[in-house]
Amino acid sequence: MKFSTTLLDGLRFGFARRVPVILQSEASECGLACLAMIAGYHGLQIDLFTLRRQHAISLKGATLAQLLQIAGNLHLDGRPLRLKIADLSRLILPCILHWEMKHFVVLIKVGTQGITIHDPACGVRRVPWSEVSASFTGVALELLPAANFEPARHKPAISLRALTGPIQGLRGALLRIFLLALVLEVLGVLGPFYMQWIIDEVLVVNDHSLLTLLGIAYLFVTAFSTLFFALRSWVVIHINATLGIQWATNVFSHLLRLPLDFFEKRHIGDVVSRYGAIQNIRRTITTNLVSAVLDGIMAVAVLIVIAIYSFRLTAIVVGVFVLYLLLRQVAYLPLRAVTERHIFAAAKQQTYLLEAIRGVQTLKLFNLEEDRTARYANLIVETTNQDVRVQQLSALFGSAQKLLGGVGHIVIIWLAALMVMKNQFTIGMLVAYATFASQFLSRGDGLVNAWIDFKMLRLYGERLADIALTPPEAHLLPVYEGSDPEPNLELRQVSFRYTTEDPWILKGCQLAVKTGQSVAIVGPSGCGKTTLVKLLLGLIAPEEGDVRMGGIDIHKLGLRRYRAMVAAVMQSDQLFAGSIADNIALASPEAHPSEIEQAARMAGIHEQIAAMPMGYRTLVGDMGSALSGGEKQRIILARALFKKPRVLILDEATSHLDVVRERYINDTVSHLSITRIVIAHRPETILQCQLIYGLAGGTLHAITPEQFKESVAVIQSTPSAVS
Repeated sequence: MKFSTTLLDGLRFGFARRVPVILQSEASECGLACLAMIAGYHGLQIDLFTLRRQHAISLKGATLAQLLQIAGNLHLDGRPLRLKIADLSRLILPCILHWEMKHFVVLIKVGTQGITIHDPACGVRRVPWSEVSASFTGVALELLPAANFEPARHKPAISLRALTGPIQGLRGALLRIFLLALVLEVLGVLGPFYMQWIIDEVLVVNDHSLLTLLGIAYLFVTAFSTLFFALRSWVVIHINATLGIQWATNVFSHLLRLPLDFFEKRHIGDVVSRYGAIQNIRRTITTNLVSAVLDGIMAVAVLIVIAIYSFRLTAIVVGVFVLYLLLRQVAYLPLRAVTERHIFAAAKQQTYLLEAIRGVQTLKLFNLEEDRTARYANLIVETTNQDVRVQQLSALFGSAQKLLGGVGHIVIIWLAALMVMKNQFTIGMLVAYATFASQFLSRGDGLVNAWIDFKMLRLYGERLADIALTPPEAHLLPVYEGSDPEPNLELRQVSFRYTTEDPWILKGCQLAVKTGQSVAIVGPSGCGKTTLVKLLLGLIAPEEGDVRMGGIDIHKLGLRRYRAMVAAVMQSDQLFAGSIADNIALASPEAHPSEIEQAARMAGIHEQIAAMPMGYRTLVGDMGSALSGGEKQRIILARALFKKPRVLILDEATSHLDVVRERYINDTVSHLSITRIVIAHRPETILQCQLIYGLAGGTLHAITPEQFKESVAVIQSTPSAVS
């Protein structure tokens, strides 16, 4: 897909309203991003984080009806339209277009060569009419402020403390860096005076003694400067390492405590990219923060010094600085826009790479290596193009600064030389003033760059805030302080749907599993069995009703305490890099080899492990790539049994096994004196359970073994549609 943007796209000199560019974070929130852009155009500044918390969107995406409802909550009147491409110019802009049957974009401008859109997936695009014809579905949504619409700003402040978590010793380290750098800067200011004294006091009268004294004094100044520079560098290295470890650990810990749906709604490359924003923020804080403060202090000090030399020359120096400041301020928005697009493109490229590596077997089976490579090359080109735009803007700013500084330096030397000819300056004063003026412009340039970096810091902060400010999984800690309850599970009128606009997946479900009972839950694929398991495990919370163990709501019991008593084998469970023993015991330092072996025997995998050359030390490869599907499934089952749970939930835990091994595992598990809930399709596994429940229409109903056998017989006797 080809598109182009100008180098200074987004640069405005007037006071016209501008449609902000907001890129989606979750895979299915393009509609929310479009609403946020149009609301921002009309004066309601709201970010995706706030909008997402108010109006959740499922992985299935949003319909036009849902967008209309959310727009109404934002006090925007919507008018859905069906139209032809020729009628796009008659729409009230900006408006939302339905794109490629799966996406929403914001229409900004209609021109003779094509249209301009803000695409939540990649930013500003200029689309030719040929591509519009292929992508536009003919559905548009006009949005205008309602009578009760009020411009406002609903963007939460992002504090550094919220992004970093608790970090020890940061203030003290920054103070040490500041003091060392301040001494270093003060010593650096003495340099121009050395040249002035040499020219005006030594050379004029041939004073050898003063020359020697000044030389020795400035040797000491140079030595001290070198020492303090080394000390500052050492402290910066130390604080970078300390801050990096604490910050990365804090954010990673918070990341793992986020709800499951946070990961399900995002691409893995985007999550990794947002986590990587730590590096940019840390570098800005530890280096640019101190430099900015010092540049500000030293710029003011140098400004006072040169003002004492000559107020008229100083006015010219300040004028050059102000011109550069205005240039950077005007060009900030284009720089932020291209930087954001580069970050987003890089995250998309990384996601594509990780998916290709994980799915390499599928790619080989379908001979898609070349096709995948071509698509990845396009992503690399797009990332490189955005990176080039960032570098072009940076080069433009650098060139402008060099031009302004060079012209200013020439003018200052010119005027200062005229003052020397008029006996208003000495030659030494001219040299010193020129040096001080260069120092001021250099400090000013550093201060402006740091100011821009800190403004850009919000971009990285907003990306990291998607992780750091997302509330962790609720109800982890217990409210109930009594002894562990009996392992009987109960669903009380449990209803669940992923968003308020989605249909109910479960509605009024009731289930009671007594201590030690085994229950099978059956139903067609897609009826909600895995969702029910997630509710039983506390991975998601019911919208109505509650899940109880021993009569106690699992949220009051505390999910950590509850999960310590429960084990599960899920369809999507994975192995981790390491040995088989590490995966069974999950690297528990208290794990005894005999306990690991016992769990493996119960899962029917011990003999195969023992036959391997390295036994339980055999490496499983990346996510279990060195093992077969059946071996992985049994190791995951051994991991659950090693936990010695009081409740065991199995969701298709033996689907990759042959009948003999499945029967062995079923017999072994059935003799355990624990509560068991089994999701399965094979009749042999289901009939070994004491109770059978069918899930249909979002509700559970009891099935007798005889009824189940009859239904299986009917299915087996029905000829297939293919035959």
